Amino acid sequence: MVYSMTTPTVLFVCVHNAGRSQMAAGWLQHLAGDRVQVLSAGSAPANSINPVAVEAMKEVGIDIAGNQPKVLTTEAVKESDVVITMGCGDTCPYFPGKRYEDWVLEDPAGQGIDSVRPIRDEIKARVEALLTEIL
Repeated sequence: MVYSMTTPTVLFVCVHNAGRSQMAAGWLQHLAGDRVQVLSAGSAPANSINPVAVEAMKEVGIDIAGNQPKVLTTEAVKESDVVITMGCGDTCPYFPGKRYEDWVLEDPAGQGIDSVRPIRDEIKARVEALLTEIL
């Protein structure tokens, strides 16, 4: 897929925007720098980011502690070229002409660091694959 604008925008969506989508956004920002605009949101955002997700990312040198869960808006979807959903199902608004991918990932909510590390690493692998496709 070829994008008309120079900087593609990628939106990561999960239910609470507290774990998976935040880790994915952290990875993409870290790996792509300013070559990609990164957004993340949740269909029912939590009050704060999952502290275990923050800890797991800190272990690999990525700080997502300052991020706040955001509510998913149709505007965010409209301005994105690629929308990656993670278990938000039918709550994600659909617009034709965008690239949608659903990443089936375990939810890190309520899990310890030993369970969150493999989720973090799987997200990294998927983000790296996505980057090679869109850049």
